[in-house]
Amino acid sequence: MLLMTFLILVECTDGYQWDAQTQHCKDINECETIPEACKGEMKCFNHYGGYLCLPRSASVIPAPDPPSQLPHSPSHGDSETFNSCPLGYELQGNNCVDVDECEQDTHDCQPSQECFNSPGGYTCQCPEGYRKVGTECIDIDECRYRYCQHRCVNVPGSFSCQCEPGFQVAGNNRSCVDVNECDMGAPCQQRCYNTYGTFHCRCDQGYELGPDGFACNDIDECSYSSYLCQYKCVNQPGKFSCACPEGYQQLGTRLCQDVNECETGSHQCAEGQTCVNLYGGYKCADTNRCQDPYVRVSDNRCMCPVSKPACRDLPFSVVHRYMSLTSDRAVPSDIFQIQATSIYPGAYNTFRVRSGDDGGDFYIRQINNIGAMLVLARTVTGPKEYVLDLEMVSVNPIISYQTSSVLRLSIFVGPYSF
Repeated sequence: MLLMTFLILVECTDGYQWDAQTQHCKDINECETIPEACKGEMKCFNHYGGYLCLPRSASVIPAPDPPSQLPHSPSHGDSETFNSCPLGYELQGNNCVDVDECEQDTHDCQPSQECFNSPGGYTCQCPEGYRKVGTECIDIDECRYRYCQHRCVNVPGSFSCQCEPGFQVAGNNRSCVDVNECDMGAPCQQRCYNTYGTFHCRCDQGYELGPDGFACNDIDECSYSSYLCQYKCVNQPGKFSCACPEGYQQLGTRLCQDVNECETGSHQCAEGQTCVNLYGGYKCADTNRCQDPYVRVSDNRCMCPVSKPACRDLPFSVVHRYMSLTSDRAVPSDIFQIQATSIYPGAYNTFRVRSGDDGGDFYIRQINNIGAMLVLARTVTGPKEYVLDLEMVSVNPIISYQTSSVLRLSIFVGPYSF
């Protein structure tokens, strides 16, 4: 018997080589077999039947291992069903029906591509956000085209826009609009003012912004000046108020005014006493202050009758008066005017402080023959009380007559300068 061996010649297309183990044509990985397949900053990407040199920043959808290529071998006479339909169609009964290569997975689209069936064929397209380079789909870096107003973040097949602090992405997903932090619970304690990209905290009057920029701290206005109030400054949250001492009432917002208890009727003077108003209070004085040998002739006036021997060396009359002074008054200061009530022809009148001014705090300045002025010579601080006897001596040389009268002035110096 004659045995004949037939040698089958196998030929693979470019980019493939015969794999004797699997008996198929296998893709050649040129990136491994070709030294320095890509030059410079380019990176080698293997694909079916070839390779690509792309920038190192490029992103390629990874593909599964390529299918082996069936070898082209001579026909051994296998019978095939005759297809009378055009290419891309198949016979079903008596009709030619389109073949859906995408569904049957008989297309040759790359794994990075999408297959779209069409009548009699199909097309291979890249997904949205990718572009075709050779046979591969490469991610489009949309951030290179400045689609975003602030910051752009590229992701495979797409991109996203981000905004700087104080902004948020607008409805178009590209622009940035200001965020109103004041409406979103900004940590301002009192007032919040929105500005472009940020916000600022402000405080009400009487407060100042704290170191953290959010809290408001009370301002102690009283510590800044001692002249805010005439008497005493009282600090309060966000403001201050002025207080007055006992016996005074507030005049306006900062000044203090003496309360005249004698006019308001708030005094406690008994019957037979006269109410004398003082700065910050009052005094009850006896209505009859005449002492023997003087006798009372009218309100506040006492007379020493000449018929009484004890009156020979005493002033003929004593008139009682009262006045009040504030502390620390500027000096010299005219404080009380003396005026003669009885005038005798040919008489010469002189005025002097008879008693009560041991410290020399006062002096008399005579104005004319019938009047003089009591002058405060030194600064006095109360509370303090003086009882001055201001004497007017009348001399008539023609008839060799001399007499005198006294104005007994009680001066009360208040405890304050107002």
